[in-house]
Amino acid sequence: MSEISATTKIAVVTGANKGVGFAIAQGLADAGATVFVGSRDRHRGEEAVDALISARPAGAIDVRLLEIDVTDDESVVAAAKQVAQSVPRVDVLVNNAGLAHGFTTLPSVETLDGIKQIYEVNVFGAIRVTQAFLPLVRTAPAGSIVMVSSMTGSLTAALDPEGQFYRVNSLGYNSSKSALNAAVIAFAKELSDSNIRVNAVEPGFVSTDMNANRGVLSPADGAAPAIRVALDDSDDRPTASFFGADGPHPW
Repeated sequence: MSEISATTKIAVVTGANKGVGFAIAQGLADAGATVFVGSRDRHRGEEAVDALISARPAGAIDVRLLEIDVTDDESVVAAAKQVAQSVPRVDVLVNNAGLAHGFTTLPSVETLDGIKQIYEVNVFGAIRVTQAFLPLVRTAPAGSIVMVSSMTGSLTAALDPEGQFYRVNSLGYNSSKSALNAAVIAFAKELSDSNIRVNAVEPGFVSTDMNANRGVLSPADGAAPAIRVALDDSDDRPTASFFGADGPHPW
């Protein structure tokens, strides 16, 4: 195993080769964490790691490629084994990998195949990764599992005609984030007597290729809530909560 200080946080971030995931990995690394940059495509992951390293003075950050396809059982198990062979624990697990399409498609005609594809990444992928990495997170003195969700998954927001998310009526994507929020609560309840906290974060309307770069926020803006929650070392740090840039959000 690598010689890593007991005070150095070790983080795994899925979908970290671009967008918000890349910004989360960068922010955690800049804060002194050793970061495993999760990427489904090895080449793109290598490019992301190179970009992170080249943007900082030599040796300033510790970022490492982690090839992981969150939709594939064998890939996730292999990734967890790779991490376990190189570091003693995982302090922070950020389930960021996500898929979206069908934002302009009416729920009545959105295809089941498309919805299943979204769920496989956004819901089952996050559950699969959490289950595989949980033994490593359990060894951390204060583990943190962060799920990157969306306010479009908030049932409260979906029913508020005065809210900005009311008109976003994407059946597959929205319901996948609602299901992810439910998974956050389920894991948090199971782990409530442990040293692990499980929370969801909302990046906001970030400009990424997922929305054809129509967003108004930068990836760094979107990454800020996840970084803040992941690095929270307070004695009363929350669990089973949903956070955005402006604080707690309703489920």
